[in-house]
Amino acid sequence: MPDRAPRPVDRQLPTEESKDLLALVRDIIEREIVPVAAEEEAVGHFPRRNFSLLSESGLLGLPYDSEHGGGDQPYEVYLQVLEELAAARLTVGLGVSVHSLACHALASYGTADQQAEHLPAMLGGGLLGAYCLSEPASGSDAASLRTKAVRDGDDWVITGTKAWITHGGVADFYSVLARTGGEGAGGISAFLVPGDAEGLVAAAPEKKMGMNGSPTAQLHFDGVRIGDDRRIGDEGQGFAIALAALDSGRLGIAACAVGVAQAALDEAVEYATGRRQFGRPIADFQGLRFMLADMATRIEAGRALYLAAARLRDAGLPFSRQAAMAKLFCTDTAMQVTTDAVQVLGGYGYTADFPVERYMREAKVLQIVEGTNQIQRMVIARHLAGPETR
Repeated sequence: MPDRAPRPVDRQLPTEESKDLLALVRDIIEREIVPVAAEEEAVGHFPRRNFSLLSESGLLGLPYDSEHGGGDQPYEVYLQVLEELAAARLTVGLGVSVHSLACHALASYGTADQQAEHLPAMLGGGLLGAYCLSEPASGSDAASLRTKAVRDGDDWVITGTKAWITHGGVADFYSVLARTGGEGAGGISAFLVPGDAEGLVAAAPEKKMGMNGSPTAQLHFDGVRIGDDRRIGDEGQGFAIALAALDSGRLGIAACAVGVAQAALDEAVEYATGRRQFGRPIADFQGLRFMLADMATRIEAGRALYLAAARLRDAGLPFSRQAAMAKLFCTDTAMQVTTDAVQVLGGYGYTADFPVERYMREAKVLQIVEGTNQIQRMVIARHLAGPETR
């Protein structure tokens, strides 16, 4: 069964421009994304044409400055675009979030010359990015990464392996964190590596339980040589750059999670009001009515939480704690709501004839990426009670 376009959500948008922007997004969703989402996910097809269209439409660089090809949109608006895209197809919504994450280092810490040279193509020139922090032996403990960048004259030579890279093997550029100094967070620097760099090889994509259209792969850096002009920020500043990007990226994941949950709720309501048992719609039975009400309430709460964090970010105020809370709550909500949606559909929910089984499989990864929800709880607790004692 092909997916349906997401139902319109009653949104409080700040400007008429943002309302027109959301209307454009929904038009693209209905024409280009939804009609083939189920079929392409089933066969693991990467929708590069969707990302090319989004770039042409000015939707890949929304939260960045127009000076370099961005959309000048506040995070409050950008995240609601992500939610709409994720509700239509998580591979696309999460892909846009990852691309934005990959642009963050250069947009926030690059020199004026670096930004002028690279950002226009990254934000609106059809390029697609990826973010390279995790490694086979360093996921949650990202500061222990082992990939090395060694200076050789005016160049850097990068050697090592990155893991769990969304868009691995298909990206046009990679924001890479590598060790340039001693142990710990202070020995890490950030680099912008072109996707066609000599010595950069992607492994076969991981075989995942969901998001089959989005390639996730290890990247092997075998003496990849890049100029010092592709180092972003100061030497040893890379881990701080990575953490700053992740605060914003976690809001992207939160918005995507709300989108998936909303899609699952829409499907559950559609089914419950149409399916009849014992002579009446199953939505008449209190057990299901209360389940639908709880699902809707969690979604509204998650949306309010990520938007509140986004407004702090837009105001230039600290938002790290709120970003962790939003990522934690929204992704847990997506897991609960998609599981409940399968239950509402009963046996049909467990079949690939309806999309809710796909939503449930996809929701799981959102509790893991960009900091597991256990890590989010650690971040929140540190804000409340200070660092752990050793």
